[in-house]
Amino acid sequence: MNSSPVSDARKWATLAIGCVAQLVLAVDMTALHLAIPGLIRDLDPSATQVLWIADSYGFALAGLLVTMGYLGDRIGRKRLLLIGTGAFGLASALTAYADSAGQLIAARALLGVAGATIMPSTLSLIRNVFTDARERTTAVGIASGVAGAGVGLGPVIGGALLDHFWWGSVFLINLPVMAVLLVAGLLVLPESRNPRPGRLDLPSVPLSVLGVLGLVYAVKEAARAGAGQPRVAVAAVAGLVALVVFVRRQRRLDDPLIDIRLLGSRAFSGSVGANLVAMFALVAQSLIFAQYFQQVLGWSPLVAGLAGLPGAVAAMAGGGLAGPLIAVLGRARVVALGMAVAACGFVLYTLTGTVAHYPLMVLAMLPVGLGMGFTFAVTTDTMLAAVPRERAGAASAISETGNELGGALGMAVLGSILGSVYRGGLRLPDGLTGANTAAARDSLGGALQVAAGAPAGLAGRITDAARHAFVGGMHTAALCSAVLAAVVAVAALFALRGVPADIPEQLEPADEAPAADAVAVR
Repeated sequence: MNSSPVSDARKWATLAIGCVAQLVLAVDMTALHLAIPGLIRDLDPSATQVLWIADSYGFALAGLLVTMGYLGDRIGRKRLLLIGTGAFGLASALTAYADSAGQLIAARALLGVAGATIMPSTLSLIRNVFTDARERTTAVGIASGVAGAGVGLGPVIGGALLDHFWWGSVFLINLPVMAVLLVAGLLVLPESRNPRPGRLDLPSVPLSVLGVLGLVYAVKEAARAGAGQPRVAVAAVAGLVALVVFVRRQRRLDDPLIDIRLLGSRAFSGSVGANLVAMFALVAQSLIFAQYFQQVLGWSPLVAGLAGLPGAVAAMAGGGLAGPLIAVLGRARVVALGMAVAACGFVLYTLTGTVAHYPLMVLAMLPVGLGMGFTFAVTTDTMLAAVPRERAGAASAISETGNELGGALGMAVLGSILGSVYRGGLRLPDGLTGANTAAARDSLGGALQVAAGAPAGLAGRITDAARHAFVGGMHTAALCSAVLAAVVAVAALFALRGVPADIPEQLEPADEAPAADAVAVR
C-alpha cells in the first residue's frame, strides 16, 4: 500500500476521476433501455436475444465484482482501473458497431467485465487517498451522490443522442470520456495496493462467480417467467450451494478472496444490509420513471428523462450533505433520517394519477432522492472505513455486489407486485379476442399495442382501463417501498448504534467495540 502523503490537489483530482468513472457506468446502465427499439429494428434479434442483450452486462458485472476487488488490492487499484478504463472504451466501440445480436451480447458482456474492474477500484482509491475521517466521508458522499445522479442522467443523455443519431451512439459517447480518464488517471492517480496480498486461490474465483450469478439469474428469471420454472430452481440451488462452499473455503484459507471476518463488524454488515434493502426499495422509482412517464403520460424518452432529473439532483445533494449531518446526528441517525424521508416520498407517489401533475411528482422525487443520497453516502463510507485500507477493494466489491443483488431482488419482487395488481385491477371492455385479452393483461405495453389496432372508441376504453390499472400497481409498489424504507430506518438505529461519527483508521472487525468506546459517538 502506498503510504506516502498525497497532496490536497491530487486527492480531490482522484475524487473527480472516480466520480466521472462512476457517472459513466451509471449512465451506461440506463442508456441501453432507450436504445433497444432501434437495435431491434437494425439487428432483428429474437426475444431471447433481446433479454440477453439487456442482461449480459449486469451478469458479468455482478459475477466478477468480488474477484476484481481482490485483484485490485493485489496488483494495484490504479493499474486495474486504467486497464478497466481502456477495456471499457474498447468494449463500448464493439457494442456501438455490433452488426449482429450475437456480437452485441458478447460486447455487452465485455462491458460488464470492464465495469467490474472500475467499480471497486474507484471507491478503494478514494478510500486510500482520503485518510482524514471527515474528508473521506465528504468524498465518499460526493461520489455516491454523483453515481445516483448518473442513473437520472442516463435517460436524458440517451434520449438526446437517440433523437439525432443511431442506437450505437449511446455507447460510442463513452470513448472520449474513457480516453480523458485514461490520460488523467496516468498523470494523477496514486498507486495503492495491499502490501501483503498473499496467493490468489483460483478455485474461489469460479465459486464466487457461480454463487452470485446463480442467485441473480434466479431472481431475474423468477420475475420474468415465474418462480415455478425449473431453471429458476436449478439456478437458485446452484448459486446457494456455490456460496456455501465459497464461504466455508474462505474461512479455511490464509489468503481468502474475501475475508469473511469483515461481516463480523457490525458497522460493515449493518451497512451492507441497509444498502441492499435501500436499493431494493429504490427500484420502485425506476419502475415508475421507466413506464409511467412514457406509457401512461405519453411523454417521449427525452422528456421522461428530463422529468426525472429533480430526483437525481436531490440524490447528489443528499450525498454531499451527509458528511456534515454525521457530525451533528451520528451515522445511525442520518441513515434513519434518510430512509424516513424517502419513505415519505414513496407515499407521495400514491397521489399521482393517469393525468400529468408534474409538480406533485417533483414533490415525491425530492425526498426520495435526498433520503437515498443520505443513506448510500453514509453506508458506503461506513463499509469502506470499517476495514483496513489494504482491504478497501474487497470491501468495495462487497458493497457493489450487495447493490446489484438488492436491485435485482427489488426489480423481481416489486415488478411482480406491480404486475399482479395491474392484472387484478384491469377491467377490459367486451369485444376483445382471447389473444388480445391475454396480451392486454400481460403488461401495459401489451395493452397499448392492442389498443393501437382496435377501433377508435374501443381503443380509448382499452387504454384508459390499462393506464388506471397500471397506476394502481404503481401505487402498491410505492407503498411497499415506503414500508421497506421505514423498516430500514428503524433497523439502522440498532445496526449502526455505537458506530463512531469519525471511524478511526485501520479499524479491525474484532476491535470495533473498543474503537467505538474510544471515540465520541452520537
